[in-house]
Amino acid sequence: MKTLYFDCFSGISGDMTVGALIDAGVPFSAVRDAMASLDMDGYELTVEKINKKGIMATQFRVHLDPGAKQPHRHLRHVVEIIDRGKLPEAVKAAAKETFRILAEAEAAVHGTTIEKVHFHEVGAIDSIVDIVAAHICLDYLGIEAVISSPLHVGSGTVKCAHGIMPVPAPATARLLLGKPTYGGDVQGELVTPTGAALVVSRVSSFGGAPQMNVEHIGYGSGTRDISDRPNVLRVLIGEQACTDTGHCGEGEIITVMEANLDDMTGELFPPLVEALLDAGARDAFLTPILGKKGRPAHLVTALCDEEQADAVAEALFLNSTTLGLRMRTESRRVLERKWVKVDTAWGAVSVKLGMRGEVVNSAAPEYEECRVRAEAAGVPVRHVYEAALAAAYQGESRNA
Repeated sequence: MKTLYFDCFSGISGDMTVGALIDAGVPFSAVRDAMASLDMDGYELTVEKINKKGIMATQFRVHLDPGAKQPHRHLRHVVEIIDRGKLPEAVKAAAKETFRILAEAEAAVHGTTIEKVHFHEVGAIDSIVDIVAAHICLDYLGIEAVISSPLHVGSGTVKCAHGIMPVPAPATARLLLGKPTYGGDVQGELVTPTGAALVVSRVSSFGGAPQMNVEHIGYGSGTRDISDRPNVLRVLIGEQACTDTGHCGEGEIITVMEANLDDMTGELFPPLVEALLDAGARDAFLTPILGKKGRPAHLVTALCDEEQADAVAEALFLNSTTLGLRMRTESRRVLERKWVKVDTAWGAVSVKLGMRGEVVNSAAPEYEECRVRAEAAGVPVRHVYEAALAAAYQGESRNA
């Protein structure tokens, strides 16, 4: 799987993205010729190598004609410009989706509809160029999956169309809802609205760099200089390291919630786990540990999506004696799940399959269904379970 990894230790913007992708191997002529097909004028594109604290990076810039009119545009105007261009259909669709995401964020900030949004800065020529050019580069490279590090957004304030606002700016903050970000000690805006929109529209998961055979590395330069680090976006491009079947598993971010319990009676643990699962945890479990002064204790762990974190935390506080909990986010890789129904001598049973491409990696019959079938027939649950397991593997082999 051709994979691209955004390393956003100095944030991300549209021009940094294009610069990094050109640095990684996209010919500037491919970008320039594609952009020339759009019904826009009043600008010139340049690329040059820039030394950022000893790192050579490519700086992509849009130079505007001071005399050219820069109107505020609605979404439909941007869509018309993209549709008139001589671009691959996939590029048109991706660019329009990115601007739709931007329009939704602006509409939410202003309390209006996407049709009425004036794009202000993000509707200017340079942002249209940055977004369309980024999708041209991704298409040229044949990127199939995009993964990103957590986003360094910067700190302090930024001057925008709304006045002086804290970083991240309102539209950027809205775009990054539910995405892993951090501030740090760098003053200023490191993630721009166009950079955030590109991340939201193309990135499938966040975390550390995936296991892959890196073929190309690119650095895209920002315009600012930062005192303690190069202001660059790094991209890593290569074939994601997969199994023999060619399937790598899907990456995702999960919230891990933990608490040490040393003063709860054992009868309360099963309802605690049940309450965590009812609150939205994907999994919840207990691990025996030794607490303070060698006292027996239990570590309760819940795994959940970020959107369910508040509800799961509330369930943990309500159903346990803990006075606090620990939370962190981790990246994980999961196999594709697939449910099938198989026939046994005692009736149909649902089986969950873990898939590596088209190959069954694991199978797990639904225990409660096996129990019901076994009790009705007066046979051991193990017999129904093993029959369902064998039927699932045989059935998938025939399907393959």
